[in-house]
Amino acid sequence: MEILFFLDSNLKIIVISLICGILSCLITILSMPLIIRRLEAANITGKDIHKISKPIVAEMGGIGILFGFIIGIFSGIYLHPYITFQLTLTLVVILLVGIIGMVDDLIQLSSKEKFFLLFLAGLPLLLIAPPNVGLIYLIGIPIAFSIVSNLTNMLAGLNGIETGLGVIAMTSLTISCIILGKYDVAIISMSMLGALFAFLYYNKHPAQVFPGDTGTLIIGATIATVAVIGRLKLIAFIILIPNIIDATMKFYSAGVMNRQQHNPTQVNEEGKLIIPDKGFKSLIRFVLRKPISEKKAVRIIWAIGIIFGILGIIMAILMPSIIGHQTLTGFLKFKEFFYYVFSF
Repeated sequence: MEILFFLDSNLKIIVISLICGILSCLITILSMPLIIRRLEAANITGKDIHKISKPIVAEMGGIGILFGFIIGIFSGIYLHPYITFQLTLTLVVILLVGIIGMVDDLIQLSSKEKFFLLFLAGLPLLLIAPPNVGLIYLIGIPIAFSIVSNLTNMLAGLNGIETGLGVIAMTSLTISCIILGKYDVAIISMSMLGALFAFLYYNKHPAQVFPGDTGTLIIGATIATVAVIGRLKLIAFIILIPNIIDATMKFYSAGVMNRQQHNPTQVNEEGKLIIPDKGFKSLIRFVLRKPISEKKAVRIIWAIGIIFGILGIIMAILMPSIIGHQTLTGFLKFKEFFYYVFSF
């Protein structure tokens, strides 16, 4: 690693981010076969209802994502100790969310319980809030953290859909971090990107393992953490628009808290997905207005995610000129007022 000492400081962090991503990818891809066997032996499995044969698949595979991410972050701490605080804080937050996901996978928490526990898991992020910010900002951070974590948990259910969207989101965030010079934050997004990329190999159609809430919740939690630490909230919002659309459709058609009581998406004799006669609306069901295969439905959702991921990158490119634009001075002042309203 002596070669890192001869690199420019920014290039050094980019190389470290790449190393963290590669290590997290390798750890996840090597550990998943063992994790899958252990989960199956422990009967932690679920039925793949979107196949005619209804195969039994290992659940809670997000443990492998979490394991790879931890190794990636520890590598970042070792290789770049100057940002140990941010990386350690990230590690604590994601571990807390991972534990919540495991508990939910095993005993199924209610939506309210999950929201509250995720709110508590997001509280450590207040340690990196700007100085002297107001009460609204301080309360808003853990609330937003809980919401974002749940967003990536809701747009799920098809082989590879949540993992693929996570790969797209982390790729967009990593590129945006590099464009905006937030190289240290790229270590976080790259560590999750590597783990998700490896997990997708086992989770894509036909899935050998499901991520469970252990996996889906930490995807959203990482997006929220990167957004807060890197001050990339607008870019994260753009990237999450497909998830926001999905959540909005579910909320207005069934209520987010009660959607589990509705009939799931079904599969016909040809193996294509169809919408049940009665049930909630969602982005997936909008795509399924006519019967199509699961693989095609997932690719369409991925394509939508790619569009908004690219828009997030475009926003990162335009952001320096937007911030300096005189017509937006008023908006920026309002934003600062929001940050510090009800300050102590």
